[in-house]
Amino acid sequence: MRAGIYGMGSYIGNQLVTNADFEKKLDTSDEWIKTRTGIEERRFATDDIDTSDMAFESAQKALEHAGVSAEEIDLILVATVTPDMAFPTVSSLIQERLGAKKAAAMDISAACAGFIYGLATGQQFIETGAYKHVLVIGVEKLSKVTNFSDRNTAVLFGDGAGAAVLGPVSEGKGLLAFELGADGAGAMHINKKGDFLEMNGREVFKFAVRQMGESSLSVLQKAGLTKEDVDFLVPHQANIRIMEAARERLELPIEKMSKTVHKYGNTSSASIPMAMVDELNSGKIKDGDILVLVGFGAGLVWGSVALRWGR
Repeated sequence: MRAGIYGMGSYIGNQLVTNADFEKKLDTSDEWIKTRTGIEERRFATDDIDTSDMAFESAQKALEHAGVSAEEIDLILVATVTPDMAFPTVSSLIQERLGAKKAAAMDISAACAGFIYGLATGQQFIETGAYKHVLVIGVEKLSKVTNFSDRNTAVLFGDGAGAAVLGPVSEGKGLLAFELGADGAGAMHINKKGDFLEMNGREVFKFAVRQMGESSLSVLQKAGLTKEDVDFLVPHQANIRIMEAARERLELPIEKMSKTVHKYGNTSSASIPMAMVDELNSGKIKDGDILVLVGFGAGLVWGSVALRWGR
């Protein structure tokens, strides 16, 4: 039995914030932001919308796309570092709202690699036969932990959610391999000790450029695949230069890499599923395609998945 993705859904923050908006408040410019990050705009959730609200909306869309009812979900995994509150978990809050009465619920904290960690975790429950349907959500409201007076981090982040329904799929389809890793020696390069997140951008950039490419190649080797087999790359949407480095390691043409960072910014654990939903809607991800998903984040952690799309 192999686990795969039945359907996906996303929620985009409801407030548009452009680089021009930051030009009015900070010593920065549209050109400076675009050149260094690739970001042109991002979406924030307004004060009346919290992390669980975005998770709930994305989950409903994923269930509809998958053709699976909430009552059929056995486990809800929510990847987030910006929960509504310390406890209860976001997964518990949306379990009740969805009406997923038989589902267990657990949050995962792996920052921007959280969705990858969630997929790998959900896969184990399905492939061991413990559960049939697992709902995996990556969701962040980073606007509530961003210091908007710090020009180095304020322009980077956005809010949103992306969800996937996992279940058993036919032979040859689904998750083919995964890789998860961590390097706690770099833990303090991205941290939140007080009210706001802090980041050593230079060190994180060096780590990500190296690790994104290495993890992408490693997961292909684990799956018994080569770079030539890859149809589409969905990297964590953090910085266009980091994303391009991963694409170049796989020797893929630019049209085979998902790019949504320019319109959503860095949405942490939500960025990969949000990008996947966009690419599915545009027809760029097709049945039978080999995909590589790869992300990195605070911890420092990383993760990658190779999968063949379809049921």
